[in-house]
Amino acid sequence: MKTIKTLLLAVLFMAVSPILTAQTAEEIVANYFENTGGLESWNSIESIKYDGKVDLGGMVIPFTRYVTKDGKSATTADVQGQMFYQDVFDGETLWGTNQMTMSAEKSDAESTANYKMEAKDLISPLLGYKEKGYSLELLGTETVEGTETFKLKLDTEPYLVDGAEQPNSVYFYFDTENFVPIIEERTITSGPAKGMVITLTYSDYEEVDGIYFPFSMTQGVKDQPGGQTLTMTAIELNGDFDDSVFTFPEPAVETDKK
Repeated sequence: MKTIKTLLLAVLFMAVSPILTAQTAEEIVANYFENTGGLESWNSIESIKYDGKVDLGGMVIPFTRYVTKDGKSATTADVQGQMFYQDVFDGETLWGTNQMTMSAEKSDAESTANYKMEAKDLISPLLGYKEKGYSLELLGTETVEGTETFKLKLDTEPYLVDGAEQPNSVYFYFDTENFVPIIEERTITSGPAKGMVITLTYSDYEEVDGIYFPFSMTQGVKDQPGGQTLTMTAIELNGDFDDSVFTFPEPAVETDKK
């Protein structure tokens, strides 16, 4: 009798458990925005300024990153007393500092087109994903470094690779307890690192004006040791900053001396 009762309880638990724990991809994302400040607060973000530092093998470099809702971005870093610019986009022109010449250099047309396509995701690729025409899929649960997660796949607009469109997907691993992403994965589609899976690991969520952001991010290659950790020292929402940081510095025009 005891065996039968135990079996009946097990069957009952199996029948009830999915009802209690079942989540759809849409519900997971909705819970994420609700748990981190509310969708209304997220939609009110017009700009974010990140101040932080990155450890490059013992050399700590301070940086500032600016992103705006209308698709502008810039990352500036003080590299041994000289300002370095990366991923600077004013809505039309993508540029950065050439590491060899340390001069400003515009990106090629295809890189610019790809960045312009992704610029709408600078606040979050999950924010308004339906309106952007993206599709979201729950792939199931997966244990990552001892943490149970929901694995979601977000299909965004395709990339251009040598003029041809290629699928563009982002994978998110959401903590099943707190409904926040702890890992993001993307596959490099071109260049020497083509095929490599780049991971971003998020931790140390802290509140900024009622919204929770990760203050630690580690970037690396999946299944490989090492990586670079970015630590935020401050995050500012909807602050005032000089919009000229996005503008490509055109060379000065010399005039004839008279």
